[in-house]
Amino acid sequence: MSVLQYTFESECLKNNTQITVILPDKPRALTPAQFYGNGRKYKVLWLLHGTFGDHTDWIRKTNIEMYATERNLVVVMPSALNSNYSNWKDCMLGYMMYDFLTEELMPLIYGWFPVSEKREDNFIAGLSMGGRGTIKYAVNHPEKFAAAAVLSAAPMDMSSMGPDNECPMLNTNNERIKNVLANAGGLDAFLNSNENVWAIIDRLAGTGKLPRLMFACGQQDEMLYEYFKIFKQHAREIGLEAHWFELPGYKHEWRFWDLAIQEALDFFGLDEKGGNPY
Repeated sequence: MSVLQYTFESECLKNNTQITVILPDKPRALTPAQFYGNGRKYKVLWLLHGTFGDHTDWIRKTNIEMYATERNLVVVMPSALNSNYSNWKDCMLGYMMYDFLTEELMPLIYGWFPVSEKREDNFIAGLSMGGRGTIKYAVNHPEKFAAAAVLSAAPMDMSSMGPDNECPMLNTNNERIKNVLANAGGLDAFLNSNENVWAIIDRLAGTGKLPRLMFACGQQDEMLYEYFKIFKQHAREIGLEAHWFELPGYKHEWRFWDLAIQEALDFFGLDEKGGNPY
């Protein structure tokens, strides 16, 4: 497998940024000319990190390189700081992370790498903050992705946000949430924005427009599991079809995410035999 770390100046982020890209390996039965010159376009996974992470997390803490090799899959991993995969127009010179993925990184990858632009060949997944980013992209750009895997994250009913909510992600006194709401222009603006994925899913469930969805959570994830179960019940009530993956004994941790990404790749249907074995 080939692993590329690429640094470039981003128009959306107004600074240099880095991505890691996993590329399929050349089978030993083919010559370099036969393999690199075949013009093939590969399926691609857009893989998002969580809070405090960067583009190296998945490579360093899971076996994603091996899993991608087994499936002849391109994997693209951007860096997103702690942005929640949102646009922050008033941050420094502007840090438009939500726009970056679809308006800059995707055109770059499609134009410069052997990657297919077809919806049926594009998949997205992420953990924790990256899971929230994953579902946000999946429901706001359903035309771009065949399927999405939300790991250790779940949509929440944002209409219940307030200073007395026990959930940190719904408590408006939480410093992170204060910043998120201020960035959106206030609670009402936030609830009417692309951030309110609970409401967007309510509108789109049953329409056939959404990508295939998977949600995963460890049953000992004290941060999230109760809200995962609440959304799972809500999904049943609104007729949202999804694949649910939960395991006992796992918390908000990389041991779970290494298992969950394997489940996600199977759920996506990415089972093509890859190149050189390890």
